[in-house]
Parts: sequence; structure tokens; C-alpha cells
Amino acid sequence: MYAIIDIETTGLSPANEKITEIAIILHDGKQVTDTFSTLIDPEKKIPYRITRMTGISNQMVKGKPKFYEVAKQIVELTQNRILVGHNVRFDYNFLKNEFKSLGYELNLKTLDTVKLSRKLIPGRKSYSLGLLCESLGIENKARHRAMGDATATAELFSLLLTLQTEHHNLVTGVISESFNKIITEDLPEQTGVYYFFDNSNNIIYIGKSNNIRHRIFSHLNNNMHKRAQEMKNAISKVEYQITGSELVALLLESEEIKKHQPFFNRTQRRTFFNYGLYSFFDDNGYLNLKLIRIIDELNPLFTYSSMQEGKEHLFKLTEKYSLCQKLNGLYNTKGACFHYQIGQCNGACIGEESPENYNERVRMALDNYHFGNDSFFIMDKGRNKEEKAVVKIENGRYIGFGFISRNATHLEEINDCIKPMRDNREVRQIIKGFIKRKKLPVIKYSDKISFG
Repeated sequence: MYAIIDIETTGLSPANEKITEIAIILHDGKQVTDTFSTLIDPEKKIPYRITRMTGISNQMVKGKPKFYEVAKQIVELTQNRILVGHNVRFDYNFLKNEFKSLGYELNLKTLDTVKLSRKLIPGRKSYSLGLLCESLGIENKARHRAMGDATATAELFSLLLTLQTEHHNLVTGVISESFNKIITEDLPEQTGVYYFFDNSNNIIYIGKSNNIRHRIFSHLNNNMHKRAQEMKNAISKVEYQITGSELVALLLESEEIKKHQPFFNRTQRRTFFNYGLYSFFDDNGYLNLKLIRIIDELNPLFTYSSMQEGKEHLFKLTEKYSLCQKLNGLYNTKGACFHYQIGQCNGACIGEESPENYNERVRMALDNYHFGNDSFFIMDKGRNKEEKAVVKIENGRYIGFGFISRNATHLEEINDCIKPMRDNREVRQIIKGFIKRKKLPVIKYSDKISFG
């Protein structure tokens, strides 16, 4: 026996927001047997953005029953039934909080039609209620209203029941335990990077943890936020890379997020670097700097999230080190640059300053901004007791990382293990902060190599 539910609320947080409308449809596993719906006075103002989405206004709920006035009826309708909903945890958490405020502990088994749909109807582009129902020919004449969405969910549920013969296995707890067991089987309790995939084998989230197994379990048990619920419902496969080193895990996570742009890594995605600063020698031997879109085949000196950010940085370098605007692509002219005219450029643009002197200042500008002009390795623990992780910095720039035997003694062996990675502001901040915080061993190229 099932109770299909949908609610509308004043917001997304069960702890701070209230229910404005509820619909419950009773289902005996074959057909609908009863329905109930009502607007509810939330005893707080409904935000305008919510009214625009649901159509439920403050005027509409004025004089309607408060939650405590319908609480008993809700208990009677749902008692000894499995609560069914699309992203059911959202509705259930609101219900639990409302009852908790009345001193009553609601305890129901739940079933999520999102999870069930992914299991029984795999490969859909979207499992949102609107798009899924549309693709299945299920009409919803009142979207974002409790009874409209509950009715659509009931029709979807009836369809899913025809695809699933063992109804007792539909209980969310059973599916969740089975699902969790499958995707978390043999997960390591070690440091590394993990990847969540959807049904289409797309990477939807990348994370880093010092304990991969525990961190993934925390994702699968996160029912606090709707976004977390959506991601959890979308997971069909988990993969991971053990790094041993926390520093390497941070660097790999940053590289992979920017490479794959996972849907649920929204914050990290926004830091994606699209523009790079490159250097080249012109026909006269002067070291030029050029800001352009990233070229995959080339490793930039530095990367930026926008052209404007790159220009601001390049202008600062040009001014601080008396570089030439023309040679840095900041002043388009056939003659002298503007800075030469006001005495801030020494004349490289018109051949008055020698390439040797000018190029030295360009290198100083770049070295000062990076790790100086140093070349060194950072050593950290590896994936097992027989190896070490190595991060390489060369001439002040991050080159990449790799893993090497603890018995390695030659510089060539270390260089051969390094996997090239892109250098950017984010990874430099990670490296600098980690060296300072963790005090990891730093070995200069000229030092005698010893892993201890």
C-alpha cells in the first residue's frame, strides 16, 4: 500500500521554510483508491519568487488550515503505507520537520520514483518529473502545484509498477542498500580522487578525500539538500584514483575538474581558465609576451579565467618591470609604444634597448610571479610503502606530478615519472599553501636526492 505525495513550500530548507500545499494520493499497487489535497497557511510570508513558480500567493493561503489542523488526517492517510514521491526525501524531510514542531516523530518507509525510474527506464536524458513525464506521454496540467505533480507521479508510479514484478523490493531502503553496496564495494580507505558517473557514462562529479570510502558514503547518505539529492540520484558508477599524497590529490582534482567540467562541480567549474600567457622570441631576439585563448598543444606561462583578468595582470607586469607595451601586445603601433613616450619603456620597441637587457627583465617579471626561478621537487608519501609521490617545479613553474620508487637515486628517474599538468594560479596557490602548512620535503635539482 502506497501514499503518493507532493508538497509545495515557501523555500528549499526544511529547517527554515514551511509547507504551503500538500497532496496525497493513495494507491493499492494496482490503482488509485483515494485522494487528498489542501492549501496550508504557512504562518509566514511566501516569497515572490516562489509565488511566480507555484502560483500560490499569500492571499490564496489566507484563512486556509494551518499544518497542525490537518496533521492528524495526514497521519491517518500515510499510516502503514510506503511514502512515494519524486525526490521523495525533499517532501519527507519537510513533513518530518512539521511534525517534529508538534512533538510527533514521523517514521515512514519511502520510495523515490527518480531512483526507480533510473533503474527501470535507464538512458533517459533527464529524470526531472516534467521532462520524464513528457517523454513518457504523461500529461501534467498543473505543474508546480501539489495535486498536479502528485497525479503525474502517480501515473509514473503505475507505469513503473508494470515494469517491476516484485513490489516489495521497491521500498527505498532496499534499493538504496543494494545500490550503495554495489557502487561502494571494495572502495579504499585511502587518499585520492573519486569520480561519479551517470547512466550515460558522463562524469557528473569529481572530488578529493583522505578517505575515499568514507567520503563517498557521506555523499550517498546526504539528504539535507535538494542539490545533493539530485546528484545522489544520478550516480550509476564510481571510479577512483589513489594518490596517497593529499597534495597530489588536490592537484589532480583541480586538473580533472577543469578538464571534464562535471555538472555538479559548479563552483570549481567557474574557475576554468580559458586564456593563457605565452612567450616567444621575435625576429630581433626580443622576448615577447602574448595573451591568447589556451592552445591545447602548448603549455602557457600562466592561465586566466578571462581575457580581462589576463590583461590586468599583464599591464601590472609591464608597468612594474618597465616592459614594452608593444612587445607584450598591449599597444598596437608600428613605432614606439606609449610607455616609451612617457619614459617608462627603455626603447625595446624601437631597438634602443638591447635584447639581452630587455629579456632579463621579462624573465625577472615572470620568475617573481611564480616560485622565483627555482627548480625543485616536492616529496610526499605515495600510494604504497614502496614509493613516493613527486611534484615538479621547474624555473618557477608547476610541471606536473608522478610516483617513484623509494629506492630511486637519479634525477633522470624522477623526471621520467612526471606526468605533465597545466600550470595556473589555482595550483600554485595549492602548492604554496601546502608547503607552508605541511612542511613537506623540498629537494632542489642540485641537492643530493634522498627519500629517507
